[in-house]
Amino acid sequence: MDLPVVDLAPYLGTAGGGPTAAGEEELRALCATVSASLRDTGALLVKDPRCSAADNDRFLDVVERYFARSADAKRLQERPHLHYQVGVTPEGVEVPRSLVDKDIQEKIKNMPEEFQPATPKGPDPKWRYMWRVGPRPANTRFKELNSEPVIPEGLPEWKETMDSWGSKMISAIEVVAEMAAIGFGLPKDAFTSLMKEGPHLLAPTGSDLQRHGSEGTVFAGFHYDLNFLTIHGRSRFPGLNIWLRNGKKMEVKVPVGCLLIQSGKQLEWLTGGECLAGMHEVVVTKRTLEVVELAKEQNRSLWRVSSTLFAHVASDAILKPLGHFAEAPDAHSYPPMCAGDYVEQELSVINLKGKDEV
Repeated sequence: MDLPVVDLAPYLGTAGGGPTAAGEEELRALCATVSASLRDTGALLVKDPRCSAADNDRFLDVVERYFARSADAKRLQERPHLHYQVGVTPEGVEVPRSLVDKDIQEKIKNMPEEFQPATPKGPDPKWRYMWRVGPRPANTRFKELNSEPVIPEGLPEWKETMDSWGSKMISAIEVVAEMAAIGFGLPKDAFTSLMKEGPHLLAPTGSDLQRHGSEGTVFAGFHYDLNFLTIHGRSRFPGLNIWLRNGKKMEVKVPVGCLLIQSGKQLEWLTGGECLAGMHEVVVTKRTLEVVELAKEQNRSLWRVSSTLFAHVASDAILKPLGHFAEAPDAHSYPPMCAGDYVEQELSVINLKGKDEV
């Protein structure tokens, strides 16, 4: 099974004026595809004419150059006192949820063997860079979730490249959030109004396939994302597996020029459990190794970079099931909670927030 690819162009084309009746029917069907895919698979592929494959390549080129630096050089951008929410997170810091969450361990045990995730040996051997995208609130209870960006020296194009690709991906997420709201029978701005001034983070990961290139190496252990929606451009190396709502495991193939969107825990909250946060992992597979061989022949970088962006509900906004989702069978499991409190609680579990503050 492949994920549906939704072209956002028809929806974007209506921004200037209302569609015809036939066009409206087509748009409603597109919105229904978006919401159904997020509900049933926790993921979706989109094509946004504003986010080109060339933009994605330019971003990957700059980030590959950064991750190719020595570990000591990269650690100059490390900010542990800010929960690693800006700057670099070195390999060996992020702990996969599946190592510390008893419920998830139970869930894995009950899966048929062919759908079980790979077992990580410890913390993830991947680096990550956190870069804020978009405006932050003037007044917030959650200052450290809204900290100033960290800019590495010696890469003059860094800020412009990160800001440009980050804002394009946020634009794509906002359209998907509007379409999902329409598909779910909610007001068009039900989700986007909560995202305004959210602590959105462009958070590319860097995994060194030169050092960690053996089959079965787990770069990101089985986990869900704690934010609202996650969006990725296409990586140059495969290895991402997702789990569908029916429990089946699926390797994701992102076509050139497409973006992958995954549902996070905040979307699960806002839909009263109707959309579950998508479980996923990144593992070195046979397909990864085939692409590594090709990259060696072509003398290309062996850093696997993911152009991941985490779109969030604003820190001071309240998470609770919206509209008719308040009547969902599991709505009681999602009590009203401040989004920033929820994020801090989750960060402490995966080791990104100082243990002394837990």
